[in-house]
Amino acid sequence: LGAKVQAYDEAGQPVIDRLGELVITQPMPSMPIHFWRDEGMTRYRASYFEMYPGVWRHGDWIRINARGGCVIYGRSDSTINRQGIRMGTAELYRVVEALPQILDSLIIDLELLGRESRLLLFVVLREGEGLDDALRAAIKARLREEISPRHIPDEIMQIAAVPYTLSGKKMEVPIRKILLGMDADGAAKREAMRNPEALDFFVAYAKNTIETKRTP
Repeated sequence: LGAKVQAYDEAGQPVIDRLGELVITQPMPSMPIHFWRDEGMTRYRASYFEMYPGVWRHGDWIRINARGGCVIYGRSDSTINRQGIRMGTAELYRVVEALPQILDSLIIDLELLGRESRLLLFVVLREGEGLDDALRAAIKARLREEISPRHIPDEIMQIAAVPYTLSGKKMEVPIRKILLGMDADGAAKREAMRNPEALDFFVAYAKNTIETKRTP
């Protein structure tokens, strides 16, 4: 209420009928003006104005249609929110990748407005290992014991490689965009990736999931 809301693409341009970052382009009545104990407003600016200088980025994905209707798709960062408990992905990676069978992993929280979030865990296994029910149970048990029962994945899948940027960062946010239905070319720049072929699995998975949902 009382907010000038738009969807911005990665270049900071407003888009219609496309998934974009929810931004507020004019001050709104309920907008906080600072954080407690944030001398110099460093955290405040980094939280809301770092991506689009001078424009409030709220931290959610939104799609605005040509009629002005909106659908909010949940958080646009990689923070996992399970039943109100928020946690960074690094803690889950620490636990999962401590298992001797697992070389690497990627966890994606598909948090959608009005639905329960769906937590997907993708794992890269050591040579000779297979993802069977025993390993799935071991992963879930370790997460239950060391993190919480709320952060047990809804689905665990094996992949050949985790997508990485050239700087060595796991591409959590771009993969989440792809799994929510964004075109892969708009979600990730292959020329900025260390292993662009790793995207193919997620593009196919998203396409199959969307087509399955459309089937009567």
